[in-house]
Amino acid sequence: MKPIRFYDLIHIDEYSATPKYLQLTNSILTAIEAGKIGKDDMLPSINELSFELEISRDTAEKAYKHLKKIGVIGSVPGKGYYIANTSLGRKLRICLFFNKLSAHKKIIYDSFVAALGENAVIDFYIYNNDYSLFKKLLLPKIDHYSHYVIIPHFLEGGENAHEIINTIPKEKLVLLDKQLTGITGQYAAVYENFEKDIYNALEQANEHLSKYHTLKLIFPEKSYFPREIITGFERFAQEYAFTHKIVNDVNSEPIQEGEVYINLMEDDMVKLIERIVSLGLEVGQKVGVISYNETPLKKIILDGITTISTDFHAMGTMTAGLILQNEPKHLEVPFYFTHRPSL
Repeated sequence: MKPIRFYDLIHIDEYSATPKYLQLTNSILTAIEAGKIGKDDMLPSINELSFELEISRDTAEKAYKHLKKIGVIGSVPGKGYYIANTSLGRKLRICLFFNKLSAHKKIIYDSFVAALGENAVIDFYIYNNDYSLFKKLLLPKIDHYSHYVIIPHFLEGGENAHEIINTIPKEKLVLLDKQLTGITGQYAAVYENFEKDIYNALEQANEHLSKYHTLKLIFPEKSYFPREIITGFERFAQEYAFTHKIVNDVNSEPIQEGEVYINLMEDDMVKLIERIVSLGLEVGQKVGVISYNETPLKKIILDGITTISTDFHAMGTMTAGLILQNEPKHLEVPFYFTHRPSL
């Protein structure tokens, strides 16, 4: 096999969050599946890969080690690497779009990858809640994958997201975390019911909320969080006769005894706790704190931060299940209230 032909088959995407060694690995596996690389074909040396692809030698070596571990390539001292096995049985090639990186997104990713197993290639992209970047990344990839898994959260321009997502064949589409208005046809979805979830969680918390008189939801003006959260929050507060308020900026909001704050953003939780402590108000006694989205650190901070959260591990596992079973179902993810000393 001529090196020039080999390099035509390799695609390293600088925009991808997938490590480069896995992109190299996946390119070789895809070429084998397509019959463009055959059994006993010789591969370039690690030094050649590093030079031609402008990647580190460690990256190239890590890719070959991974391929050797799964039994795809072999090596002969003095001659180099070659294709030892082309019977891969690989069927799934998944394009995964996350709106951002975070501790809870990592839980989704890890459980998704673990549930799929090794019979899947995943190209991972992060578009930072930017619709323009999302569109730029997705459009060239239409029809290149067996499945497209998308978390559709946008700060601006997202009102047109359904138009580009509708160009994806519906049997290949899985919407994750949020349903999106305007998506047509039969497709798979694993989603949160944001209005119902926060209402039910606050109902479960009602006994602990009873010692406070005011509920405040910190919802930044420029936020990708669905406004259904506000609807559910306000419905609960009105039905259970709590004074309530939507706070856009936690830095300028007066903090007083008898209030409970519900934060959505991790940065807001840190600023809120710093301000409460600086005022000499005891968290969980004078002022309550509830944080949206469970993460391991919230079990530790101030002896424990109360959370209302979807089950992120289940979200990843359920998504993988729909792909493996090839089912266009819509599944609602469980949502939990976890009481800790901050409330």
